Amino acid sequence: MKKNLYWLLPTILLLFLSAGCGRKKSDTDQWNRIEEEKRVIVGLDDSFVPMGFQNKAGEIIGFDVDLAKAVFDLYGIEVDFQPIDWSMKENELQNQTIDLIWNGYSKTAEREEKVLFSDDYMKNEQVVVSLKKNGIDQFSDMKGKILGAQNGSSGYHSFEDQPEILKNYVKDQTPILYDGFNEAFMDLKSGRIDGLLIDRVYANYYLSHEDNLADYSIIAGGFESETFAVGIRKTDPQLAEKINAAFLALRENGELARISEKWFGEDVTAIKK
Repeated sequence: MKKNLYWLLPTILLLFLSAGCGRKKSDTDQWNRIEEEKRVIVGLDDSFVPMGFQNKAGEIIGFDVDLAKAVFDLYGIEVDFQPIDWSMKENELQNQTIDLIWNGYSKTAEREEKVLFSDDYMKNEQVVVSLKKNGIDQFSDMKGKILGAQNGSSGYHSFEDQPEILKNYVKDQTPILYDGFNEAFMDLKSGRIDGLLIDRVYANYYLSHEDNLADYSIIAGGFESETFAVGIRKTDPQLAEKINAAFLALRENGELARISEKWFGEDVTAIKK
């Protein structure tokens, strides 16, 4: 037994050192490394239906998952999808534990200070979802009522940055924050919150799978429309160029429209020929 252990020790030590070293941080453009390794790591919130989420079998699927795979298939690169704490997404990117933020990531002026964005590929807006019995037909009807929002989301940032649109109406001017929308919808159904601030693409997809769809209302307010794009380190402009070129190629060959129709029943993408 001791003899076998001596044979195993070098292997165990090598595995330990490999795990400890991990990927070295670098301030240079990472495209050459990604192309050489044939692997890129995408960080996502794995509960954001239908952009990127876990199905009942535990597989990560969604529109953005299919799109990312299609983009990197053009370069012969495999995509690893890494669930992350969405409120820490920019930190994960800068620490190089992930290479991209790609999961219904809205382009905002605040985020542009931290990351380089790809070209826009989809439009979105922030809405409030409520049960019709709550009598909420416009944002002002949330006066004195309890709102839910996702921690670190663009919706929450809009809520804080433009208080006159919704924040000033909400009870205590503070929403209940959730890590993901599944728990938030459960609280909406149970009456713990009266409304949920959420991306329209998520709301449309989620409610289309509800048996009691007629019980819900989707209320648009004064928030400006948003666009989804891929978040990239500012030191990786070549990676951004490769993604943008792939977007155009996927539009030309029809794959972009096919992926969109699979998840939304129509082509809702913003990329033009």
